[in-house]
Amino acid sequence: MLAAPCLDSFRRLKSTEEIRQYFPALARTHNNYPVAYFDGPGGTQVAREVVEAMDEYLFHHNANTHWAYPTSEETDTIIDSARAVLADFLNARPDEIVFGANMTTLTFHLARALGRGYGRNDEILVTELDHHANIAPWRTLEKERGIKVRTVKMIPETGELDWDDFSRQLNERTRLIAIGAASNALGTINDVRRATEMAHSVAGKIFVDAVHYAPHELIDVSDWNCDFLACSAYKFYGPHIGILYGRHDLLGSLDFPKLIPAPDSAPERAETGTQNHEGIAGAAAAVEFLGSLVQGPTRRERLQDAFRQLHERGEALLAQLWNGLSEIDRVHLYGLPPGNVRTPTIAFTVDNVPSIDVAKRLADRGLFLSHGNFYAMTVVERLGQAPDGLARAGCACYTTSEEVDRLLDALRQP
Repeated sequence: MLAAPCLDSFRRLKSTEEIRQYFPALARTHNNYPVAYFDGPGGTQVAREVVEAMDEYLFHHNANTHWAYPTSEETDTIIDSARAVLADFLNARPDEIVFGANMTTLTFHLARALGRGYGRNDEILVTELDHHANIAPWRTLEKERGIKVRTVKMIPETGELDWDDFSRQLNERTRLIAIGAASNALGTINDVRRATEMAHSVAGKIFVDAVHYAPHELIDVSDWNCDFLACSAYKFYGPHIGILYGRHDLLGSLDFPKLIPAPDSAPERAETGTQNHEGIAGAAAAVEFLGSLVQGPTRRERLQDAFRQLHERGEALLAQLWNGLSEIDRVHLYGLPPGNVRTPTIAFTVDNVPSIDVAKRLADRGLFLSHGNFYAMTVVERLGQAPDGLARAGCACYTTSEEVDRLLDALRQP
């Protein structure tokens, strides 16, 4: 009789080399160097299975929805299935998953719906640490509805939110807190549950930007008890499409701008126009890809195991990169060091070299990373790095220790 495999062996995460086989982009070369993609915080490479799912939809099922012929019915089924997959990804219900063009567009859409119920005495809290996609939509309501937007300060020395200032800004007029789960510029992970408790303590709501968080930590809207959350599939190995979670009762009651003939039940009432059906299929395939990296009985459990082990690998790469960069005299690091709650994303500057030139020089060696303000303009300003901005290197599921060494070696060169 064969012995049963131990649980740890049964749920072992695929090796980085095994994972890399899913990504055709990793075969690219530039100037005779193999390309190492450190640009994941701006958008990851796409797994082969994701593109295959999109091809499958376009080649064999392409139709509009809710009509009585096979390809239309198949499209309905694919979208319903995708809602169930993304619900597992967020620990939500399928009827709480909204699809849209991207997080920014979805946030403007939600802001307008929420804003129709706000008045001049109402306030919204945003933070200095956030991507401007979680600032500008709420600022728009200042013009449209006359509300007041308050801004919670960040601590430049650590890249963390100032929670004392957060408490000072909160009051009985606060209708909404808009907070990022993680900073796309510095990698800081915020205490979303704490922010949720603060919002609900004054009968307010909370909106979470989880775009940068989603590739690195498994989201749990139930545990956070948040009211709304948005993320983008192209940050977790999928296509360019956005996902909005909203509590079902809220999605069903908000005054979303919509066409009269369009469905009026949640979640479709929050979706405008014909959706990106192939992108929806691809977003679901991206989640399925992440869940396929380990074995396990349910999709959510597979995702939990995969993210736990990917987190451990990410921490090791972060420590290697941070420690190596800290030994280079002309390099300056920003944000929290390894050992703190953060993502494997590092922002840095090089003495007397604009961030765009840092990126160009590294690209010449096949090392692709992003530069500038990453739409987190306030962070860059508070760090005193405007207008040149920062260089940013992020580790993804396909990043290797050898690639980190290549990046460090390149930055050691004069």
